[in-house]
Amino acid sequence: MLQLPIFCRLSGAVSVFPRQAKGFKTMRSQNWSFVAIALVWMSILFGCNLTKKTPSANTNNTNETEVTGVEKVKPAPGTGNVQGKVFYNSKPAEGIEVKLCESFNRFLGGCSGKEFTAKTDKDGDYVITNVPPKTYDTILARVFDTDSSIFATSGIAGISATKYEVVADKTLFVNTTHLFKSDLKLTHPKAAEKVSATGLELRWESYPDAAYYKLSVRPNDHMVTSPYTNKRVDGTSFTLDQPLQKGTYRWQVEAYNSDNRKLAESADDIEFTIE
Repeated sequence: MLQLPIFCRLSGAVSVFPRQAKGFKTMRSQNWSFVAIALVWMSILFGCNLTKKTPSANTNNTNETEVTGVEKVKPAPGTGNVQGKVFYNSKPAEGIEVKLCESFNRFLGGCSGKEFTAKTDKDGDYVITNVPPKTYDTILARVFDTDSSIFATSGIAGISATKYEVVADKTLFVNTTHLFKSDLKLTHPKAAEKVSATGLELRWESYPDAAYYKLSVRPNDHMVTSPYTNKRVDGTSFTLDQPLQKGTYRWQVEAYNSDNRKLAESADDIEFTIE
């Protein structure tokens, strides 16, 4: 069965692990192991949400869905090309920077090693040319002029970035990247606000070209289950029809167009408290 890519966002300016400050002792190896295990479980539970604090599908370790196309440029002898498209709101996105990364760590530092870049044309097409043959860790597409990028993921809950195998004297055609922004505004409740669960109405600003929204409310207490995960909402507000337990919750809204393409999402760290 054909599986469409899942795309995650990468904010390149921030890292999950802060650099060690002067005067602080290095953590012991067992503590790092515990942190690493916790990060994996958080990825399974929350998917792309974890990566939004670091530099963002398919199911195998390589570009699993075979994509075909018309080769725009022949690769130089002994090298390969990578060709694809970038869209936003179901339309070609022009002037988008696309980067092929030799190595990539979604939790620590993002793209590293050799990097190969290109920009999309008016049709949203890009060609990364004359790439040495090998398997590369990911492709990043910058979200317009922001510090965020989009990348395809693979595996359970999108834990791993999709890998791309470049072969000599061939062009690798990859899945279309569909950009989404992170500027959807939540209006009520506001960050750190304390509210009652009775008749609580969640509200957000209308997003251009949005046909509907998806609402998620996630408890900070992992022992609590939320009844609201990717709840479709056709307007810009939703009154909770199932009670939430007392505690602190994060909430997020995503906007989709009529083609079911994601346009934007709100920040993932907006919290409110049920008293």
